[in-house]
Formats: sequence, structure tokens, C-alpha cells
Amino acid sequence: MSQAIRRCIAALFFLSLPLFAFGDVLKIVIDDAIHPITAEFVARAVEQAKTTNADALLIEIRTPGGLETSMRQIMQSIETSPVPVIVYVAPSGSRAASAGFLILESADIAAMAPGTNTGAAHPVMITPWGSSVKPDDVMQTKITNDAAAMVRAVVQKRGRNVQVAESVVRESKSFTDQEALSQKLIDIVSPSESQLLKDLDGKKVTRWDGTSAVLKTSGAVHEYDMTLKQEILSWLMDPNVTFIVLAIGLLSLYVEFNHPGAIVPGVVGFFFVVLAIFALNILQMRYAALGLILMAFVFFALEAKFVSHGVLTIAGIASLTIGALLLVDGPIPQMRVHLWTALSVSVPLGLITAFLMSIALKARRNKRASGVEAMIGEIGTAETALTPEGKVFIHGETWNARATSPVNVGEHVRVVRVEGLKLEVEAVEVRKAEVVR
Repeated sequence: MSQAIRRCIAALFFLSLPLFAFGDVLKIVIDDAIHPITAEFVARAVEQAKTTNADALLIEIRTPGGLETSMRQIMQSIETSPVPVIVYVAPSGSRAASAGFLILESADIAAMAPGTNTGAAHPVMITPWGSSVKPDDVMQTKITNDAAAMVRAVVQKRGRNVQVAESVVRESKSFTDQEALSQKLIDIVSPSESQLLKDLDGKKVTRWDGTSAVLKTSGAVHEYDMTLKQEILSWLMDPNVTFIVLAIGLLSLYVEFNHPGAIVPGVVGFFFVVLAIFALNILQMRYAALGLILMAFVFFALEAKFVSHGVLTIAGIASLTIGALLLVDGPIPQMRVHLWTALSVSVPLGLITAFLMSIALKARRNKRASGVEAMIGEIGTAETALTPEGKVFIHGETWNARATSPVNVGEHVRVVRVEGLKLEVEAVEVRKAEVVR
């Protein structure tokens, strides 16, 4: 075979490789409430898929819902993604509720595993006590119409059932995987990730901008994880964790206040408080609730100073508990501080801080047990006549002393003042004296 023929065969081989190319898939997992860190994670995954020339982005999701602002950011990232996005509710027993439903509908391919469910996307507002309720009629209409318009725009663009999708927002309907498939809310039900990618390989989809694309999902799946910063912040996005971190920080600062110079409690407390405030600033924090938490520590301090027989401690525990429950304005229970978390932190913290403050105040009230100041109030015996100066015997030592009135030898005296190495004493009756030799 001539060299020219071999070159022609090689050229034809390399030119035909794209026809048999396997598409690589970038995969991320959302297993939490929807919050700003989730939105940042999805945006970075979309950018990573673009940078690595991935053929598709697979988002495996299981979520109870979350913040509307973060949900909209995720939907925008999905809709403007340069690569097709597949959202897959998995594994069995998982759900994509509330905000998760709209994220599912915004994908190029909406998929669910058997035994999963989605829906219940009715918008809610938060009461001052942190419970989700319907607002007044006018505001409810505005919020619902806005959410309905958004879901109509997304679902219509993806060619799915607009009427049924709108009922999820207006009537809080939920659907199983088979119901969602039959109502044309999703595109496919698949028992596993591998089967899903196998079934989707070669499928033609219409992108957000009206263009079409052919999915290539038969290649390797590369998982994309959160950065360390994102993992830490995502962990802190749990309001229960944030409240515990805040409580530990305030308790550490409290210990430093009672023991100035300890350094370590102050550094730990400052770090934890700053970390908690940073997380609360990302979440929907109520500043009035933070004020109630600080007020609780004022009550604990007052309990140690005034005899209230526990009334101020109870007031502090109640203030800390209520402050915890109101701390985060979350749209779903998973994004609020739970009652048991608030109580399990508030009660021990209240008892500990009141106890520490009482010990500190008692220590400050006690007179010094060493040094010349400890001589004040001690009883001794005059070794010489004090007219007005002489010598007295106290604590096994002889001291120069000055008496406020004449004192005879052998009479008992009490120290009333210390001036350098000289004591000022006064005579006391023998029946009241307690001589220490």
C-alpha cells in the first residue's frame, strides 16, 4: 500500500471521528434548600460546563424549596446556559417542591426518577412569628399573578403543559413522577442516571433561544463539587446551624467579659459572631430578633446582680427563644430556626451565663485574701501602750501602729486602715475580739 493511500485512509478516519464522538456530561447535585450559595454553585457549574466544552449539564436535585430570588437566579443561569441542561429529580423518594418545581421546568430536559414528586409552588409570606401564611387578598393576587406569569413563560418556552403548570402555582397542586409525565410537565421518567443519559443520547431539544440541539450524553460523567468556601457557607445557610454558631460566639464573648485577658474566648467569640452575622446577612435576617437575642444577655447579667429569684433568667431564656424563632424570615420550615433548636440552646445558655455572671460578681465583691489590704478588719493585741503610737501583734507579726484613742498593753485592737507599713487601729472589747495568733 502506497504512503499516499495510507494518508488518505488516516484523514478519512479522523474526519469521521465526530460522527462517533461521545458526549461528556458535567454533573452537580443540589441536596438542600434553595439559597444564594445554591444559585452561585449552579452559575459556576454552567460556566465550568462551557469552559470544559461539556455536551450537557446534569443537575440532580432534591429540595423542599427555598428563596424566590435565588430560584430566579438559578432559572436564569439554566435558561442562558450555552450547553443543554438536564434537571433530574432523584433518587426515589426525593422531591422538587416549591422553588424546585420551577427549576425543574426551566431545564431543557425535565426528568424524574420513579417514586419522586414535584409541585406545591404556591407563593407564601411570613408572619412575624416565622410561619408561612397567605397575605391579604390584594397582595396575594399580585404575588400569585407574578409567579403564574413566570411559570407560564418558562413552561411555554419549553413546550410543556402551561395550564397544569399554572395550577401548581395557583392551587398548590403536586404530582408524582407518572402524573407529571402524563400531564406533560416533564419529558422523561428514568430509574437511574445511567439509563437516563442512555435514553437521552441523540435526542433533539429546543433551546431557550429557539435554536435546536442534539444531546450527546453517552460519554463520561464528571462530577463538579462545591468549593470549600461554598460548602462552609452552604452549611451555614441552615438557620439552625447559624443560630448555634451565633450563640456560641456570644457565650464566648460573655466569658471574655467576665475574665478579661483570657484572650482565647474573645478571639473565638469574635470569629463566631462575625461568621454568623455574615451568614444571616445572606439570609433574610430580622434585626429586631437580633436585638431580642442581645437583650437576653442583658437579662442574664441583671439576674446575677439583682436578687430576682430566677425571674430575670426566665425572661432572658424567653427573649433568646423568641429571638431565635424570629431570626430568619424563611419561606419554608427548613429555612427557619426550629422550636426545639431554640429551646435546646436557650435554656442551657441562660443557666450557664447566669451562673458565670454570679460567680464573677461574687468574686469582685469578696475582699482580697492577700496583701496589706487583707489586714483591714483583723484583730490583734497591743504589745506596747498606744499613746497614740506603739506596737501591736497580728497574724504572728509585730507591726507599728497608731491608735485613734489610747490603748493599754494587752488590750485588743482592730485594724481600720493601712498606711504603708503602719496600721491604724481602734480598741475593741475583749468579748467581741477574735484573736488570731
